[in-house]
Amino acid sequence: MTAEPTAPTNGRWRTKSVEQSIADTDEPDTKLRKNLSWWDLTVFGVSVVIGAGIFTITASTAANITGPAISVSFILAAIACGLAALCYAEFASTVPVAGSAYTFSYATFGEFVAWIIGWDLILEFAVAAAVVAKGWSSYLGTVFGFGGGITEVGGMQLDWGALVIIAFVTAILAFGTKLSAGVSLAITVIKVAVVLLVVIVGAFYVKAANFSPFVPPAEAGESGRGSGGVEQSLFSLLTGAEGSNYGWYGLLAGASIVFFAFIGFDIVATTAEETKDPQRNVPRGILASLGIVTVLYVAVAVVLTGMVSYRDLREEETQNLATAFAMNGVDWAAKVISIGALAGLTTVVIVLVLGQTRVLFAMSRDGLLPRQLARTGTRGTPVRITLLVGFVVAVTATVFPIGNLEEMVNIGTLFAFVMVSAGVIVLRRTRPDLQRGFRAPGVPLLPIMAIIACVWLMLNLTGLTWIRFGIWMVIGVVVYYFYGRRHSQLAKRGQLQR
Repeated sequence: MTAEPTAPTNGRWRTKSVEQSIADTDEPDTKLRKNLSWWDLTVFGVSVVIGAGIFTITASTAANITGPAISVSFILAAIACGLAALCYAEFASTVPVAGSAYTFSYATFGEFVAWIIGWDLILEFAVAAAVVAKGWSSYLGTVFGFGGGITEVGGMQLDWGALVIIAFVTAILAFGTKLSAGVSLAITVIKVAVVLLVVIVGAFYVKAANFSPFVPPAEAGESGRGSGGVEQSLFSLLTGAEGSNYGWYGLLAGASIVFFAFIGFDIVATTAEETKDPQRNVPRGILASLGIVTVLYVAVAVVLTGMVSYRDLREEETQNLATAFAMNGVDWAAKVISIGALAGLTTVVIVLVLGQTRVLFAMSRDGLLPRQLARTGTRGTPVRITLLVGFVVAVTATVFPIGNLEEMVNIGTLFAFVMVSAGVIVLRRTRPDLQRGFRAPGVPLLPIMAIIACVWLMLNLTGLTWIRFGIWMVIGVVVYYFYGRRHSQLAKRGQLQR
């Protein structure tokens, strides 16, 4: 396929044609090795999606925000993800290039919007990797019986457990994507086995009384979402509705929070350039991974809320799956779950760091970030970017108190989903001639439904999350105008053509 001129060739709205994006993948110095199958992609998807959501967020959200209705929250989040997944599948089969939503936006909305999406994805993956690394460290303490990998040095608390997992992941990814897929498969088998154990063993301890009331009456919280101000959802701030935990507002807020548990299937799209027969295999990997995890999530949510009353669970200092089993006297299962969580979170960090490196790789190859970073080694992997990402995430997770930043990841992901869904509509109109290995059904209705669902979930995130997100975007705009716009490879090509 030959590259066609891009139009317009100057200004921040210049677009990069699909043909040019694909042609750039053949540059010798920045070429990625194609060795992934649809099964590898499914493993990556399941590896990253099943982790923090099942082992940590499920119990805490059920206890404090939704009650037994968390299973409905998971279904609502899954519907939004499913709609977006179909759009991702079409885009990835049409533009099988690293970068995911960033690359897709470059072909439809232009360079400036693509930069914004790329900057957004940097936030999503980096924060998610740091948050999950800290979760891994805490489970390390649970399994081996010490203080969660925290050491105090000179009055500063250093999370050496998080440092260990990031260093391990960085080394694995630097050696090649295929090796990462193999490691992920081995650990994912353990993780899925533990999840099935939760469902099967936990089912014997389910009590019907724990499901009543299924949607608990709304309660004003002492802190957090129910405290008012910027700590309540943006929807509550805009409508003047009182913030609350539980009730229907709590159920919807729960969907926005457990959405964090589904983050990952979109990372499959970032590996499109390294996939054999991407037009067929990328859509298969995306849809298969999302289908598998949705079934497992709903099953675990039902069993968890049936095993223990949300009222009792919210009184516990630690709120996770292991806690629910311990409260039922099944201590051996609690230990196994902790080991499974440790294994599970390992693969989550692997794939999050992988996604981060591939987005940065695409942006660097386009010149919006230093092109030197995009050079690939003899193994066909961007080693420089991998080491850089590993260092930044390791420092962030080891030194800084991350706090509850899951919602920052959620808003970044949902924003990317909105742009990808809108991009499907745009590209269908502007380039109907393109070969599409997968076509999302019901366009434009389906992408519009995806946009509405994602925007609705975004509105149920807190006002503080929106403020933080806005600040990050402003920083991104400044970086683009002072660096990216001046070094864009697309702009340089346009100048040469003139």
